[in-house]
Amino acid sequence: MNTKLLSIFAAAALLGLAGCNKAESPSEVQHDVAKAQENANENVAEERADQADTNADANRHVADASQDAAKEKAGSAYDVAVEKAKGAHDVAIQACEGQSGAAQKSCKEQADAQYDAAKANAKATYPDRG
Repeated sequence: MNTKLLSIFAAAALLGLAGCNKAESPSEVQHDVAKAQENANENVAEERADQADTNADANRHVADASQDAAKEKAGSAYDVAVEKAKGAHDVAIQACEGQSGAAQKSCKEQADAQYDAAKANAKATYPDRG
């Protein structure tokens, strides 16, 4: 009984496989090709949309990073300007120490005024940092 059942299944499988190599009609082939082309075009369109989104996102990241870098540059330029002003102030104050009385006081006031002016200039030049 098992060999008879096995023979029936084998025959059915052979008939099924024989149908796989059967040529389709030209209209079926044309329809299948058109459908495959349509699917391919849809997939390409979806990938292009994804690519555009990815590019836009990357461009936003680049713009943000560029803006952050510009702020960092301005910040460090401000820091340099203020530090330069501090250094010049310290040197001027030390030079004033060689004088006495009203001359020393006037010299120190002038050094302080120059320092304040340099800081104000740095704040004006780099308003985001100052």
